Amino acid sequence: MLQDYRTKILVANNKKFKYVEHGKGPLVLLVHGWPETWVSWKHQIPFISKLGFKVVAFNNRGYGDSYSPLKINGYSLKLFMEDILDIISFFNEDKAILIGHDWGAPICWTTAAYHKEKVAAIIGLSVPHSKRGKISSIKLWKNLYKNIFFYQNYFQKLAIPEKELEKDILVTLKKIYYWCSAEGYFDKIKTTKDLDSGLLDGIPLPLGRLKWLSENNLQDMVKDFQKSGFRGPLHRYRAQEIDWLELKELENLLIIPPSLFIGGEYDPVRRFIKDYDAFKNAGKYCKNFKGSHIISGAAHWVQQEKPREVNKIIKNFLKNIY
Repeated sequence: MLQDYRTKILVANNKKFKYVEHGKGPLVLLVHGWPETWVSWKHQIPFISKLGFKVVAFNNRGYGDSYSPLKINGYSLKLFMEDILDIISFFNEDKAILIGHDWGAPICWTTAAYHKEKVAAIIGLSVPHSKRGKISSIKLWKNLYKNIFFYQNYFQKLAIPEKELEKDILVTLKKIYYWCSAEGYFDKIKTTKDLDSGLLDGIPLPLGRLKWLSENNLQDMVKDFQKSGFRGPLHRYRAQEIDWLELKELENLLIIPPSLFIGGEYDPVRRFIKDYDAFKNAGKYCKNFKGSHIISGAAHWVQQEKPREVNKIIKNFLKNIY
């Protein structure tokens, strides 16, 4: 296991990003989700680098020590795509393999849809690729959850979620990881139904239940959120109306590079829409789809909950591409 996760700062197109890199070979970018950082890839960085790749895991815009604009319009998917392209250019590469989890997955999928020449291959974890909807995601969630609490609707409020989540960042992260983990699924951990509640109301602390979440990883992520706060990360949710207006081509664009989907069996993302399994046709809009893998015993934090299983799938995928 790689011991030296020495972080560095790169500057690409006048934007700084905190990152770690390891290995030599074709470039692999690891793109994290919410509420995580590059640390969520610690099990993958040494493993993929040993396969003969240069692995770069970085903090997205809005996260600790990375470029963090103040306004919501600084967090549209279009701008996250530009970040990916700028980082590829920083490393003097023509293209990269993209592996993204949670919000990192749509960032990677969208980059591959719009810039197929810059993406050698793509793996999406926890969120499959989807076309542009008839209405924005924000409007969809407001319609589906107008009488009950839903975290993405709560995140549309300004300042209130930040205040709640920043009150005690260690408690916040522990509760969110528990809520969307396999342990949380079996323990029936849910947010409250009260529209006026906060996200963390009703979610207990895991009390040692998350054996896969190391204290070192948790503390590293806490430190980054103490620097950045939650405004930038929450602005990504608030920018979805901008995405819908800006990315009209997603109605017709397919994913052309070789692609793969990995999801956790108990991931709540699967069931956001009643009687609909979001993972069922994960490759529907992918031209060169190499398969969908649903990891048993895992939920949303799949590459951390089941790193061996995820790494084996990544290895087989990359072996067939290179």
